[in-house]
Amino acid sequence: MKSLLASTALICIAAPSLALDCEGLTPEALGLTGVTFTEVSAVPAGEDSPAAQCRIRARTAERVGSDGKDYALNFELSLPNEWNGDFVHQFNGGNDGEVKPATGALKSGTGETSPLAQGFAVVSSDAGHDGKANPDMGLAGGAAFGSDFEARQMYGYKAVEILQPLARQMVEAYYETPVNHAYGIGCSNGGRHAMVAAARMPEAFDGLLVAAPGFNLPRAAVQHALDVQAMTPITGDLRSAFSKDDLALVAQGIRASCDALDGLEDGLVMDTAACQSAFDVTALQCTEGQNSGCLSEAQVSALQIIHAGPEGSGGEQLYSDWSWDAGIEGGNWRFWKVESTVPPWEQMPIIAVMGAASLAQVFTVPPTEVEGAPQALTDFLMQFDIAAQAGAIDATSEAFPESAMEVMSPPGADNPELAAFRDAGGKIIVTHGVADPVFSVNDTSRWYAALDANNGDDAEAFARFYPVPGMNHCAGGPATDAFDLLTPLVAWVEDGEAPGAVTASARADNAELPDALQGASRPLCPAPQVARYQGGDAKSADSFSCE
Repeated sequence: MKSLLASTALICIAAPSLALDCEGLTPEALGLTGVTFTEVSAVPAGEDSPAAQCRIRARTAERVGSDGKDYALNFELSLPNEWNGDFVHQFNGGNDGEVKPATGALKSGTGETSPLAQGFAVVSSDAGHDGKANPDMGLAGGAAFGSDFEARQMYGYKAVEILQPLARQMVEAYYETPVNHAYGIGCSNGGRHAMVAAARMPEAFDGLLVAAPGFNLPRAAVQHALDVQAMTPITGDLRSAFSKDDLALVAQGIRASCDALDGLEDGLVMDTAACQSAFDVTALQCTEGQNSGCLSEAQVSALQIIHAGPEGSGGEQLYSDWSWDAGIEGGNWRFWKVESTVPPWEQMPIIAVMGAASLAQVFTVPPTEVEGAPQALTDFLMQFDIAAQAGAIDATSEAFPESAMEVMSPPGADNPELAAFRDAGGKIIVTHGVADPVFSVNDTSRWYAALDANNGDDAEAFARFYPVPGMNHCAGGPATDAFDLLTPLVAWVEDGEAPGAVTASARADNAELPDALQGASRPLCPAPQVARYQGGDAKSADSFSCE
């Protein structure tokens, strides 16, 4: 993976703390064309930044879209005063549309210290569109860019293709030293960006840290419709389909059936695979005359439907099935599946925002403009005929010559090999919460199993997968979800040290863990290994082994 400043001798020289002066820096000083700086500032370490840095905010790829709206790729580049010689591309989540602070940090995955604070230069972008550019469309405005095909392409893959070499050029010109190693980090849609980069840009990154990857994002959007259609009829209101107590009951049932399968009843179900056959949700259904401490027949049926995943008219799987996991009682699971208390949605399901607006306007051809009112978005999902309409995610037209799946999913994702990335020396670590309510861990597990098979059962030579029992989307849930996978990734890339078990700890602020597990740690095992209790301190990761 080659530096834009091709000087092998310089790579061995310690990177200087500073080269050019931050104040007054211009695009011309960095040898740039087609880039506009909107802000350049020397930022001290403190509340606004985890490290003293030169922060550049800029835009490029400006154009007028087919919808008559102005588009640009906006980005922020953080250049730390004490640079370690490496570079991180921070891939952001959701519909993008906003430049998040460029620190490179994941809540679960990069440890307590952000990459920026560790000395990495970091870039972050809005993926080529403004998520707040259409306020008149209400909650649907964030997905309105889907009417412009090039904006879809930017969101899907072009933004990273444009920004990665550009940002790297800026880093190398600023420090007057080649980048030693380039990393990509992201969760959710950010994890998808990383997987897309591995397939489309195999020589651009030395290491990729991929969390909860939505690499089949349009298919997962169909699951949102299934969730709404399965759960809303229970009470007539999605928000009351399952109470917190109902989901806690399901979690208790899962633990009763599966907790001991790893050798220790501790409130954490580590053997996910064995649990799928050990747990039967119908055992929680109310018997005749029982009206408490159980689920209604409608609730049991809905859980079975959504865990089975969406199906086509011929019974074919349109997305994925889902694992039964005690993290179903996590607040993040309710947030995504049942309700959101974040303004401006005011208790309306966030599923209506991501599922409806994106499914209608970004993930289908042709796009359908939807009203921005929460109820209108929910109605769209209720009326979406899954068997008849799901084909729209694979459809093309003259105006949209690539389908939503072609734009969003990594090429070859259904049968991955990543030979070019592997042969270029790239390393990839993937992690995923087993109780993720947005993207199914089973989908990621199948992807890794296929990658392994296509690499002669030796994908571990360049790729590792770490499922996190109990964890919800990107973080949270009744799980030991504080862990650092960046350090072992760097050691793998730079020193050839292949990663093994990684210690995950309970967050001090995680109220979803039982008291007995406060302060506990557990090993995260690379799949298909499972953490099994060997005896000793029940709170210590050292009492478990990956088998």
